[in-house]
Amino acid sequence: MEITNKIRSQILIDALPYIQKYHDKVVVIKYGGNAMTNAELKEAVMSDIVLLNMVGIRVVLVHGGGPEINAMLGKLNIESKFIGGLRYTDEETIEVVQMVLAGKVNKELVAALQLHGGKALGLCGIDGQMILAEKKQNDVDLGFVGEIKKVQTKPIIDALNNGYVPIISTIGVGEDGRTYNINADTAAARIASCLRAENLILMTDIVGLLENKDDEKTLISKVNVSDVPHLKNQGIISGGMIPKIDCCVEAVRRGVKRTSIIDGRVPHSILIELLSNEGVGTQFV
Repeated sequence: MEITNKIRSQILIDALPYIQKYHDKVVVIKYGGNAMTNAELKEAVMSDIVLLNMVGIRVVLVHGGGPEINAMLGKLNIESKFIGGLRYTDEETIEVVQMVLAGKVNKELVAALQLHGGKALGLCGIDGQMILAEKKQNDVDLGFVGEIKKVQTKPIIDALNNGYVPIISTIGVGEDGRTYNINADTAAARIASCLRAENLILMTDIVGLLENKDDEKTLISKVNVSDVPHLKNQGIISGGMIPKIDCCVEAVRRGVKRTSIIDGRVPHSILIELLSNEGVGTQFV
């Protein structure tokens, strides 16, 4: 279908109220899944973020990097081991996690955003003790997997105030200087709440929360956080969705206005979610 100038102008007019709504507000995006590994989707994400930044929306990008970590561990003949969905992180593994996330992945994203005309600043949780962490208490020892004690927001705010998009890899640091591997969804939720973000967006490889997990037409577009326990009891929220939705609930209860789980496999899904009435995925309020 040919897009006429009339259609183009209508798209911009329709987006205006949302641009005004989010102007000078903080939006935290957790970037992961297929959108990180598919070149076309990655291009779309970078251009979306640059556009949002240019119209005055203060974007913070928090990223994971599981596939890249797995690949590097494989090259080094170090076994990837998971316990309850969390990566067991021994001395060797935490070195690789830090190298891949804070080095390779983070700087590739900084370069990609800058190629699209944006200003980016790469950070990790060690910088300025931004993510102060401690060893995660668990029934089974997970090694150097951490849980967040405190987020120091000054490095993020300084970057935003100077016109940069902070791109954050989720490595935490203990008071003793130890490095910890932090779950990216958890880190994004805590960072969003500490920044009093207008919105937290978790990019995933699914369309959102489904009433019937085998039928994408049963997407639940909006959920009140008070309904989450009931949805768990019904089995609608189950498996790998539980920790993601728990992050959304925690963020809302800590002061984030709304959180969304969106399908990162859809090009420009960030723009659709923020700058249109339809949105995409599931929103938690």
